[in-house]
Amino acid sequence: MLPDGKMYALLTRPQNKSGFKPLPVVIIGNGPSGICLSYLLSGYTPYFKRDALHPHPILQRKLEEAPDVSILDQDLEYLSEGLEGRSHSPVALLFDTLQRPDTDFGGTAESVLTWWHETYRAIPHLVLGRNAPGGAWHSIEGSMVTLSRGEWMGLPGLPFKDWLKQKRRGLRNNRATAKDIAQYYQHYVMKKGLQKNFRCGTVVTSVRKVSAESISNHGQKDLQENSDSLWNINEKNAEVFQVDGFFKTVKGDKESFSIYAENVVLATGTYDSPTWLGVKGENLSYVHHQLSALEEAVRDNSIGITSDPVLIVGAGLTAADAILFAHHCNIPVIHVFRRRVSDPGLIFNQLPKMMYPEYHKVHQMMKEQSADCAGPYECYVSFPEHHVLSFGKDKKCIFQDKNGYQKVYKISMALVLTGSNPNLSFLPNNGIDLAMDSDQPVNSKRNPIDVDPFTYECTQEKGLYAVGPLAGDNFVRFVQGGALAVASSLLKKANKNPP
Repeated sequence: MLPDGKMYALLTRPQNKSGFKPLPVVIIGNGPSGICLSYLLSGYTPYFKRDALHPHPILQRKLEEAPDVSILDQDLEYLSEGLEGRSHSPVALLFDTLQRPDTDFGGTAESVLTWWHETYRAIPHLVLGRNAPGGAWHSIEGSMVTLSRGEWMGLPGLPFKDWLKQKRRGLRNNRATAKDIAQYYQHYVMKKGLQKNFRCGTVVTSVRKVSAESISNHGQKDLQENSDSLWNINEKNAEVFQVDGFFKTVKGDKESFSIYAENVVLATGTYDSPTWLGVKGENLSYVHHQLSALEEAVRDNSIGITSDPVLIVGAGLTAADAILFAHHCNIPVIHVFRRRVSDPGLIFNQLPKMMYPEYHKVHQMMKEQSADCAGPYECYVSFPEHHVLSFGKDKKCIFQDKNGYQKVYKISMALVLTGSNPNLSFLPNNGIDLAMDSDQPVNSKRNPIDVDPFTYECTQEKGLYAVGPLAGDNFVRFVQGGALAVASSLLKKANKNPP
């Protein structure tokens, strides 16, 4: 974050009154998606490496057709046609296979991309984020190990493994800790000279379309150092986005800001708002929705070996992390989840056992130590196909099985870990109008924002883009394709493509 004096100067510097010049791009969110997009908008340009050989023969032939044309300037739909993999996004698959050609098959082929820093192609932009660069990775317990392979967490032009080697460290079981990832993203922003575009410690409270004419004669309190735009808005009815928010000073005060932008990119992820069950008593003080609550309780000794069991609700990886943590601390656990243990939709049934031994162990516990049959694992009992009915003030929890039978247990604390939703309260109607199903809230897995698959521009709002989990890309290796699509689209708008 900038020092308060510097930030204040940027906020209060008067706008050039001679004409209205909004910023070309504002990116909301400074996690991997926002960082990768900032890299591309700063003039870093990918080309097909001469003499490189891609294992996909059709893609190789297409790449050889225009070796001197940047990937950003090529037809992304044509290049990505026919690619298959672990993402539904064609551009995500394209960018991933260019950077890691055969990684899904255990191969280690080098990237077929070479990067040139062409500063004349840079587009002025700002990246706004609550935390340091890396976004939600700074909020995750540092010792947690990533689900993805460590090398899949890297961003263009600086392989994660190379950075880790500089620290004289290696990957554990091919995976990395959240602390390493958070530090890597911060280092990446500094190493690539992107920090001038980042405004950390900022919270966006509103994004809305306004008439350019109505505000063209007013100054703006902004975060911009240079508000010259690449686009000149001449039409009297042209609209731009007004982005309002505040940043926290070192003293803890809040300073508000307003900036205007021709394009806004939503890159806020989905870590903001944990999902609630919506049952009676869920707002009681012993019911929590984040794993950090358990870690804190263990740290201050309010929970230990002799405590009543901790109730963990959910059957995803965060719930599994909580079970592993409690198991390590010998804390008794009651584990309640709605699915069958054998349900193919359960994440544990999709993970290779060799690569994820600790999650395989949790899955075994879920199978072998249910309330119906005692198993080899002490201090743990699972209740498949159950759901919570209520939490009582006396710390008694009632849950029910699929046949309607109810059970009551006295617990010390409850962790409801059933996923999270994005916080889009800064958008009109919480962004619901932008979703695939505009009658339901935005959800990264079930109801992402509806975007054009080759530009990631929102189909319902021109000039507004969405990347990462908001657009349905939930893994770092795949969010980078969204950044490529947005950068390609913005370069076309700015006429920054070479003739």
